[in-house]
Amino acid sequence: MAGTLKSYLDGLTGWSLAGTAKSPDSGIRKINLALQGGGAHGAFTWGVLDHLLADERLEIAGMSGASAGALNAVMVADGLARGGRDEARKRLADFWRAASAGGDLPPMQRAVADRLFSLMPFAATPMQNWFEAMSRYFSPYELNPLNINPLKDLIARFVDFEAVRTSGLPVFLAATNIHTGRLRIFSGDAISADAVMASAALPFMFRAVEIDGIPYWDGGYMGNPAIFPFLHATDAEDVLVVQVNPVSRAATPRTSSEIINRLNEITFNSALISELRAMDFANQLVDSGRLREGAGPNQYRKLNIHRIDLGRLGERLTASSKMKTDYDFFELLHRAGQRAARHFLEQHFDDIGHHSTLDLAAESGVEWA
Repeated sequence: MAGTLKSYLDGLTGWSLAGTAKSPDSGIRKINLALQGGGAHGAFTWGVLDHLLADERLEIAGMSGASAGALNAVMVADGLARGGRDEARKRLADFWRAASAGGDLPPMQRAVADRLFSLMPFAATPMQNWFEAMSRYFSPYELNPLNINPLKDLIARFVDFEAVRTSGLPVFLAATNIHTGRLRIFSGDAISADAVMASAALPFMFRAVEIDGIPYWDGGYMGNPAIFPFLHATDAEDVLVVQVNPVSRAATPRTSSEIINRLNEITFNSALISELRAMDFANQLVDSGRLREGAGPNQYRKLNIHRIDLGRLGERLTASSKMKTDYDFFELLHRAGQRAARHFLEQHFDDIGHHSTLDLAAESGVEWA
């Protein structure tokens, strides 16, 4: 918590932005997008992004992502840079089609990709079953000596990173520094296929990704996604978090698969909850007058936080469900994401630019005994 609060407060102050966010009265709402990682849940984020990109009342000011969220972020950034909203929507659709079981990957690469995007700790096909069993006894260095990496191949196929780097759109990708255990944010000229792969490098799935001699694992452990970079990188006052890992569950997990599933959800939500707690504390200091609000030197910014999540669908995606990685399953999540984004905008479009629609105190509160 102390490190998260320091990072957040460091971002709050000392920045003077060249411009200011567009007035809500202009009819255009500028938003930052914070995209959480979560394997196949990322197809839900695809649906959310698809709907947001189709709504010309919205302008994307910046994006932050981890793991699958990082993948979606660079697809959007590349599409916007090279062809605008329609191209961004097409790149998302083409990527998720290629990543599905109906895509054109070779069998071994397909097994690796299916395991990456699976919501289940147990697989369905003979090749997947073999890979699952072997991964329990061997590390990626032993199991995959040739370092077969279908995800990186897909990234390189779909993204022109030079276009992303020169687009002017702030993009932040989270990864975990293995040596220090700290959050690493890749942005600007550091955005690359390796950076995306570092953000999505699950330890039991892929070898650590080395960049400039430093090894990285999945960013979801330390920033899923990171929000504080928006404080100094964009003039937009609003952040929309697309959260794909359920926060609460009523049932107590009892089977091994249920326990693994719930542990993963808690682990990959912890960094986000910690950052929301820091934001809530800082906002209280601003509201009480103990910190001076503004965007100039020695002034502090507040962000309006909004969220779109899986809702009831997330409650049904349990470890006992038989998850699929075929395109029909991805499309189901995609449609759910579109509906969730449409519902959010119907309910809260006028709130963007004015105030948060997510109760930070309730979301990040501590249960005291």
